[in-house]
Amino acid sequence: MIQIVAAVLIWLLVICLLPGIRVRRDHSVLTAAITISVALTLNIDQVYVGLDSLLGGRNFVDLAANVSMVIGIYFLSRAIIRAATPDETVEIRDRAGLILLAVVIMGLAGSFSAIVTQGSSTRFMVDFGDQWSAAFYSSIQFLYIGYVVSVTGVTCFRFRGDMLRPYFRASFTLIGVGCALAVLLVVLVLVMDVLHLQGRLDAMRSVSPFYDAAVVAAMTFLCIGLAIPPVARRVLRHRESVTEDELVSGLTKIWEKTTKKRQDVRLVRDTELNSQQDRAQRLHRMLVEVQDALLVEPGLGGSLDIHDLNVLNSAENYLAGPFVRKVPVRRRRGSGRYDG
Repeated sequence: MIQIVAAVLIWLLVICLLPGIRVRRDHSVLTAAITISVALTLNIDQVYVGLDSLLGGRNFVDLAANVSMVIGIYFLSRAIIRAATPDETVEIRDRAGLILLAVVIMGLAGSFSAIVTQGSSTRFMVDFGDQWSAAFYSSIQFLYIGYVVSVTGVTCFRFRGDMLRPYFRASFTLIGVGCALAVLLVVLVLVMDVLHLQGRLDAMRSVSPFYDAAVVAAMTFLCIGLAIPPVARRVLRHRESVTEDELVSGLTKIWEKTTKKRQDVRLVRDTELNSQQDRAQRLHRMLVEVQDALLVEPGLGGSLDIHDLNVLNSAENYLAGPFVRKVPVRRRRGSGRYDG
């Protein structure tokens, strides 16, 4: 049941991220979400047994799930750290991270090959965790996860105050809490591994409920934190589109009135508006042409009523907004974004 809940949470995150795939520059979060989703889905009992039976009942699905998990954790950390840290450190971090990831994957494969198994097991560590090779196999994965999420969590808490937008601050806070819970999860797993090796099965089982709770809590905070920025941006874009449509409609009457004698320099009225950028550019062009016309012929100002002046003022104020919105999200030199 825990595997199903965790898998559903992360697949919902994938759904939240997919709409922005065309405009997103960095797909690290989406890659992380998909690979972690695959890992958690492979751990669902029915999926695990069905696939592993096709592979000869050798528990290769467990290895595939764990490799997918560490790859997903790598891309998740990469996305967060790239968003928060200065640009000149990114390439060095990425190279070092890839090397460490490769070492971890080779360690997982090597230790897995030394585990003696008997048929497919949906409780891999419960059934085989009394072997040193299995304990080593588990420890490699979770020590790596613990290291990566601890670095990521510290980064989130360290730089959350530098985020200019409230939804980014909320996002980094939730991700940081999720990382802290993930570190707790790692500690619990390592404790269970040691207890299993010592043959203290009752003590190991007593820790299991805390492990289950930590899994759900960590996934919940991480998924909500990662989903906030793309969802918030889509809401803001929709609001901006509605506002721009209203301003273009209101400004058209004023533009027709003030620029009718300047047909040679004004924009084509029926220009097709295919995107939000098209609407913003048209609004800006119309406003500039109205202002130019009023500057060249000040007498045209007498033809504008209070409503017209209010529309002009609203358009000017709105167009001042995108400049503020387009400055870096952080006050420092990081990209300040990890999805779109």
